[in-house]
Amino acid sequence: MSRSAAAGRAPLWRDRTFGTYWVAQSLSAAGDSFAYLAVPLLVLQATGSVAQMGLLTAVAGAASVVAGIFGGVLVDRYDRRTLMIVADLTRLVLYALVPLAWLAGPQVWLLFVVLPICEAAGMLFQVAAVTAVRNLVDSDRITEANGRLQATYAAAAVLGPLLAGVVAARFGPATAIAVNAASFALSAAGLWLIRLRPVQVDEGVARQRPLAEFLAGARFLWRQPVLRALTVLLSVFIFLTYGFVDVLIYHVTHDLGGSEGTVGTVLGLAALGTVVGALLVAPLRRRRGFGTTWIGAHAICGFAVAGVGLATTVPAVTTLTAVYLCCLSIGGICSMSLRQEITPDHLLGRVTSAFWSTHYALGPAGAVVLTWAAGRYGAPAVTLAAGAGCLLVAVGALFTPIRRAGAEPAAGQPGLLRPAPAAGTVG
Repeated sequence: MSRSAAAGRAPLWRDRTFGTYWVAQSLSAAGDSFAYLAVPLLVLQATGSVAQMGLLTAVAGAASVVAGIFGGVLVDRYDRRTLMIVADLTRLVLYALVPLAWLAGPQVWLLFVVLPICEAAGMLFQVAAVTAVRNLVDSDRITEANGRLQATYAAAAVLGPLLAGVVAARFGPATAIAVNAASFALSAAGLWLIRLRPVQVDEGVARQRPLAEFLAGARFLWRQPVLRALTVLLSVFIFLTYGFVDVLIYHVTHDLGGSEGTVGTVLGLAALGTVVGALLVAPLRRRRGFGTTWIGAHAICGFAVAGVGLATTVPAVTTLTAVYLCCLSIGGICSMSLRQEITPDHLLGRVTSAFWSTHYALGPAGAVVLTWAAGRYGAPAVTLAAGAGCLLVAVGALFTPIRRAGAEPAAGQPGLLRPAPAAGTVG
């Protein structure tokens, strides 16, 4: 699109379709933050074990990874909006079961049934949601749209944990989960009101078996030098940080003597970091390029993670968590936007699911190890080791194509990679 045509377009916030999608998903994100806090608190309240928290996180994460294998195939085959509505309604029903069952007393076993199914549905929703951005806005507005969505999600997540902490402290964590269930009804209603642009289908490509189609996305990842390096390094990063929130909650409640309300305040205020990161990512990527932005963000993540467990006051923990979430937001939006920009539309769902399934594959094991170690050796030792590992991920990226990615953005398309002369396709 020419600069004159782009200048004549209405601002993104005035696009009614995008705006409806934006509001619905922001309300859903606010509800999600209730479960984000309430589920670990339910387990800790019933069992007193951080290891049990980690085990539930691991089981749910494994279900998410499995769902991700075929989620992209479904997203590329079927209507993305319909899949998102079905995923929302599934989570509405299942999460609503938890507070009902808890009326008869703690039912921890039910969480091990409900949460994996909800995480699987959530993975399908996330793959569809990422690909839907491509069908909502023009390609030159993808990074802007992602930044606005993530900033608003994070803004909603600031209020969510604060309210969740109050609700959990006064009425119990099960009630907070009921609020999350209701949020999926709002999300589904918003999606029902919009229409996405048609998916660009490659008519010359015949439909294959689901596993073969998933492997097509994996092959695309492997052939892109930057995406390949990102997938490997993020697999290590996710292993080191997947159980971070469980350890954080344990540290605040066990080591610092905080209550449910304290945990909600920490997570709510720290979410401001995600807002800041989402607002900073587009100008940072435009000025510094993809590689410098991504590597710098993950290096700072490492220092922040190491500091959380060593912090001895709640304000210090909150500040360091905010820094971590800010840089996590910057790195995540960068890599997500890159995939959306360089992946053909008919492959986008499969590439997204292959990317997430691969780099989240080690997450469940990491959650088990991290929470078990926190229970045995304490949060400070665990976060110090995890932070050092995150820093090594950033250092490792300096020796990959990530370092040079986006160093010279193409005119009119900030942050897009130039074709790699030897490797064929850009990555």
